[in-house]
Amino acid sequence: MDISLALKSVVGVRCSIPEDAFTAAALGTRREGSGVVIRDDGLVLTIGYLITEAEEVWLTTQGGRVVPAHALAYDQETGFGLVLALDQLNLPAVEFGNATAASEGDAVVLADGMGQVVQANIVARQEFAGYWEYLLDKAIFTAPAHPSWGGAALVGRDGKLLGIGSLHLHVTQGNETSEVNMSVPVDLLPPILDDLLRKGRVEKPPRPWLGAFSAEDNGKVVVMSVTEGGPAAKAGMRPGDVISDVQDGEVEDLADFYRKLWAIGPAGSEVPIRVVRNGREAWLRVRSSDRNSFLKKPQLQ
Repeated sequence: MDISLALKSVVGVRCSIPEDAFTAAALGTRREGSGVVIRDDGLVLTIGYLITEAEEVWLTTQGGRVVPAHALAYDQETGFGLVLALDQLNLPAVEFGNATAASEGDAVVLADGMGQVVQANIVARQEFAGYWEYLLDKAIFTAPAHPSWGGAALVGRDGKLLGIGSLHLHVTQGNETSEVNMSVPVDLLPPILDDLLRKGRVEKPPRPWLGAFSAEDNGKVVVMSVTEGGPAAKAGMRPGDVISDVQDGEVEDLADFYRKLWAIGPAGSEVPIRVVRNGREAWLRVRSSDRNSFLKKPQLQ
């Protein structure tokens, strides 16, 4: 597997976030991960949570050069983030592979900006629903897991980019627990790239956001916590509430909850939600919001 050229273009990403930023408490004010050069002018693709609300961004090459950068965009739907180097990186762009064709059993590597490379295999291509109101139809799961996964480059046998590392997960099957990484497929980027570069966001109405962190428990969607000052909190939703219906449809699982929520309409739409609390049912009317409106906008350095 000759991937040496691609690995040279994986860089370290280090960000500083204001202490009063919306995501500071959950994600921290100092974030470190990786990214990969996807254009010769120093455009770097990373995972968005690293750069959300960043006031300073620094890129570090495999050779140790440190270059200032600017956070251009974070797409909530895919989870991708874009960073532009403000000085010459002098690194070639990594070519995109065919992530759609990547399948279970394929040999891959996951590489970070510090030079750590994990040889792995794709162990699943399946739906992933995240507790932060996030859903991917066909995420890429690989094992063994990389210890520094955030923004790492998932590279195929041909040296082409297949995805960007997002999560480290523990998966239990029977009595065995294994560690895997989830990566966002790179084929989700080309349809939205021009919009992100021009306006910093995709040119379509934002999805409704509730600020409810939920998980599946014994086949039920249970609220774990709500964002202070967010739509769900204002409507009276509480931790422990079981979400049973959205509008006139019964909720089957976490992914189904998100699909029903997003089908209501754009951000700002009123979302009728039936919850079960202490054995009693109640209807809440949540006035959804655009999640981006809660975030500090990046400033050009």
